[in-house]
Amino acid sequence: MSATDLISLYKSGLAKYAGQDFPGARADFEKALELDPEFADLHHSLAHVLEKLGDLDGALASALRAVELSPDEVLAHTTLSIIYMRKGMIPEAEAEKALADELQRRQDGA
Repeated sequence: MSATDLISLYKSGLAKYAGQDFPGARADFEKALELDPEFADLHHSLAHVLEKLGDLDGALASALRAVELSPDEVLAHTTLSIIYMRKGMIPEAEAEKALADELQRRQDGA
């Protein structure tokens, strides 16, 4: 499979997510990750899918990987905060939210 296949799977997964076909989106994202396990946006997207499917442990693992791969990405930290909150990990959620806010301020030049 090629980079074109990777992007096709990613876009297909996004379309399935938008259509609320969460199992289908998961399958596409997981296939794409086999092609490029370092694609941070895939881990981020998979975290959202797994959350929708009720797999909060899997969602947390994917969100943590997304943050690891893209430590300056505001949305990755925001997603991690949300998943921490859903798991009842409030101090961790608040810390990630604060980090996301700080990253956003830096990006805005404030």
